[in-house]
Amino acid sequence: MCGIVGIVGSTPEPEVIERMTRRLTHRGPDHQEVWRGPGAHLGHTRLAILDLSTAGNQPMTFGDLTITYNGEIYNFSELRRQLEGPFRSDGDTEVLLHLYARDEGRCLDQLRGMFSLAVWDVPRQRLFAARDRLGIKPFFYRELPGGLAFSSEIKALLELGQPAIDQTALRDYLTYKYIPEPKTVYSGIRRLPPGHCLTWDGDLRIERYWSPSTEILITDFDEAIPRLDALLGEIVPEHTISDVPVAVFLSGGIDSTTVVAQLNRPRTVTLAMDIKRRDEAPVARLVANHFGTQHHEEEASSVDLEEALNIMPGVFDEPFGDSGAWATYLVSRLARRHAVVALSGEGGDELFCGYHWYSKWLTDRSTLVNRVMAALLPPLSRGARSAQRRAATGLERYAAFAGPFTAQQRQALLGPALEIADYDDLWHYRRFWREDLEPLKRMQWADLHTYLPGDLLPKVDLSSMAHSLEVRPPLLDHRLVEFALSLDTGLLRDVEGDRGKLIVRRLMEDRIPPGLFDRPKRGFNLPVANWVRKQPELMTSALDRLAEREIIRRPRTYRFTNEQTWTLLFLDRWLEQSNARF
Repeated sequence: MCGIVGIVGSTPEPEVIERMTRRLTHRGPDHQEVWRGPGAHLGHTRLAILDLSTAGNQPMTFGDLTITYNGEIYNFSELRRQLEGPFRSDGDTEVLLHLYARDEGRCLDQLRGMFSLAVWDVPRQRLFAARDRLGIKPFFYRELPGGLAFSSEIKALLELGQPAIDQTALRDYLTYKYIPEPKTVYSGIRRLPPGHCLTWDGDLRIERYWSPSTEILITDFDEAIPRLDALLGEIVPEHTISDVPVAVFLSGGIDSTTVVAQLNRPRTVTLAMDIKRRDEAPVARLVANHFGTQHHEEEASSVDLEEALNIMPGVFDEPFGDSGAWATYLVSRLARRHAVVALSGEGGDELFCGYHWYSKWLTDRSTLVNRVMAALLPPLSRGARSAQRRAATGLERYAAFAGPFTAQQRQALLGPALEIADYDDLWHYRRFWREDLEPLKRMQWADLHTYLPGDLLPKVDLSSMAHSLEVRPPLLDHRLVEFALSLDTGLLRDVEGDRGKLIVRRLMEDRIPPGLFDRPKRGFNLPVANWVRKQPELMTSALDRLAEREIIRRPRTYRFTNEQTWTLLFLDRWLEQSNARF
């Protein structure tokens, strides 16, 4: 895994491209290099995974083309056999460069992997950039007078100056607990959406190159299970291709256990917690013993909240409300002691409808009692949140379950700085809300296009790359995604029985210890609200500062959940550290 930066069409100040590159050293500690050519300045920081020799260094040039690339192409050996060469390295970067030289943007359809890439064509003075289908790898860009700058992380683009905060992005943060694409917290800095490519030749054009079908093609377990078995058996081992040690994040849940089951005695790592009701380490240990893995674990202490709030805003560069980021940061630190690459189970809940709230969304009904309670209870009380969720319908109901605050809670919280007339808080969800799909498939589609690329994938990428660890999510191979979208809902979730991932359970039931998948799902979020009750000044001072900035109205009474607590604490700490202004 690597970091990429570049400026095209515009002549930067001396050494600015070097400063941008150095800001991403954590993404690539093994080699940093800058390339200057007609019309372009490109930078790269390398985490050596394939072909550890200097032949794999970037930026890499072939003829009139120069590439800076972040990712892994798992079928690069197969693609290489179709190309003429000559080749001077044994990695995937040179294959990707030759493939682009032959097919240009059409090459994207042939790639199996995760990537963000940028290719500069000197004669055409044209930049071509692309991001993988699901958005596993990040790509940010910033238009300049007469040019364009890009980077793997926002922090490198801040070397060109710090723009003002986009106040609509902060309002979005209270709706989604992340800032949805194409926005970032800064005006003028944008993120390329997943499955899109970008072309700049004086004009900027952005196009979607991948959008999977939602046609249901498979309705029977007897057909679906062998297909899933074959796909996993091919895809998961393919994701271990590496010239450095590989490990697997293991929680003992369905997704990570399924990944481990496809491999022969892999290294596994688990983050234990000192709050036993949330600790997944004993179950992970059971799975590790069952499959004979080389297992490592470490305990996360509850006294680390202040440390987390000091570290994570600098890792994420913008407000990010998922407290699981700290757990991912800690398990990545542990994994880096034993490996350079780790596999994760990200995507299983979205692909196979594993979230418990899906059943609540589908079975609870908006009643007069719920609507009355939602209107009468103090909006920031926990009882009110539950009533507000149940009182909502359709897309508003989905948003109330998926986001940190309900519409009524946001309205109670919003301060003068974020009061924007006629603003559509649900604009991002609305883009991917498919009324033509049956309800369960509608949520599957929405989560794959919103929560997954907006929350889960940035959480893993940034938290792991802070430790120079490459994380690969094999369940998000686009072939598995297309397969999952083709499944009938009866193969995915028993709504009345509140059991998801039915097809995966059926596949794995004879390969795991009895009852393993019947335990309650704990998730990877931290008990932040409980920790804050032991340090109440953290929340009271954060609320005071946010109110002083007119971002919120200071609530007199409140009972925040874990995610609400973290969302507000992180926002306050990020504003303090960034010195950003409207």
